[in-house]
Amino acid sequence: MASSVPVTSTAHGQLIDNEHIYQEKIVLAGTAMAFDFGEQRIGVAVGEHIVAQAQALTSIDHESNNVRFNRITALIAEWQPKLLLVGLPLNLAGEETEVTQLCKKFARRLNGRFNLPVMLIDERYSSVEASQLLKQAGIKGRAQKTHLDQVAAQTILQSYFDSI
Repeated sequence: MASSVPVTSTAHGQLIDNEHIYQEKIVLAGTAMAFDFGEQRIGVAVGEHIVAQAQALTSIDHESNNVRFNRITALIAEWQPKLLLVGLPLNLAGEETEVTQLCKKFARRLNGRFNLPVMLIDERYSSVEASQLLKQAGIKGRAQKTHLDQVAAQTILQSYFDSI
């Protein structure tokens, strides 16, 4: 399925910017919000470009797209990000999967609904890294479930910050 939203490759990821509103100077002085998209849950993290430090924020655990986007709307209103990042799930060979297509659809919806630039970031190993971070914090096994997606979003955002 072809997208009508243009995707531009950058040094940090693929940029979805339908209205051509991405302005590097404004983005780099503001807040970034990252999403670890999943069919069951969406992890959310936030961080400021100036300090380049990501923090896990929350997980949205609901199947209804209306509920998901209402929660995202509230988070965007509260944090006022200048850039949204979405972890792009690829297989280990770097190839797209069915979930990749759902994730891209989610990213296009974010761009269209909030008129904010959205950057797709390779998220391979983000869940593994998140699990390791949680283990280091003393959270193991099933107890990780409620935190894993938001910490994965944090690792996605931190990898972006580390790349700039």
